Amino acid sequence: MGQHVLITGGAGFIGSHLTRYLLDRNDQVTVLDDFNDFYDPAIKRRNVADFVELPNYTLVEGDIRDAELVDRLFAEGEFDRVVHLAARAGVRPSLQQPILYEDVNCIGTLRLLEAARAHGPKTFIFGSSSSVYGINSKTPFAESDEVNQPISPYATTKRSGELLCYNYHHLYGLEVSCLRFFTVYGPAQRPEMAIHKFTDLLARGEAIPLFGDGTSRRDYTYVDDIVDGIVAAMERSPSFEILNLGGAETTSLQELVTWIAEDLGVELLIDRRPLQPGDVPITYADVSKAHRLLGYSPKVSIRDGIRRFVTWYRDHATTNPRSAH
Repeated sequence: MGQHVLITGGAGFIGSHLTRYLLDRNDQVTVLDDFNDFYDPAIKRRNVADFVELPNYTLVEGDIRDAELVDRLFAEGEFDRVVHLAARAGVRPSLQQPILYEDVNCIGTLRLLEAARAHGPKTFIFGSSSSVYGINSKTPFAESDEVNQPISPYATTKRSGELLCYNYHHLYGLEVSCLRFFTVYGPAQRPEMAIHKFTDLLARGEAIPLFGDGTSRRDYTYVDDIVDGIVAAMERSPSFEILNLGGAETTSLQELVTWIAEDLGVELLIDRRPLQPGDVPITYADVSKAHRLLGYSPKVSIRDGIRRFVTWYRDHATTNPRSAH
């Protein structure tokens, strides 16, 4: 048996991909997930369905804000690594529920850090976000850029999480990697995220809502590349680092939807809408630091990644159009 890894939010999109990777290499995995209704909990149940009977997999249903549960889990778990991915996600919903986002993403993170301080382990991986960069006119975004003007409650909670992690590194010697993920996509991506949502609508012959003029650009990162980065951070465990994990290329919204329609073999129908508050015009990762410290190098191009996603979507939507959800 390899390491014992706790993954919070391990039934989610990134967490379930990481779980599969670690189980395949014979690590022991404990997942803490509350199966909340941010999106259909049945999707998360499906994400973990392959694992629940495995001897080296344990699923704990509960909330990262539950101090008693978290403390007991750490006290009994004897974890070698913690990968903290549980969070309320998404920029736009955070504008509607800022208190909830602050509570889950900040208090929840603090509960986990407290438990790690009290019981170990020393290695703590925190899933942060490119949203902390806000409207950054300098591209590509580097970890040394100033991040004092986040433009959504979600982004603010992710930056707060990084600062809390630094506290626990400085005060108690935790080895923490804060990984800033840049728009992660791939099989089993959350249904409200752009690539999944657009694929779903176009496959049904419906128009996709396009906010702005289609020139906004994103650095899309295939989930396998993100998993590689997380695993490298677990193994190299820097004392404290903030690291970008991105695809290191940008794609316009117009290009993205054109490729999805092309791969589906359908007409591109667009419903143009005004820009949304909290959205940024560009994200673009400078991954040179992650390459230097972790050996991180994204391998899946956006064009190849879209093809893979559409193939997955088709495989999961053949019998019931909503089954990919």
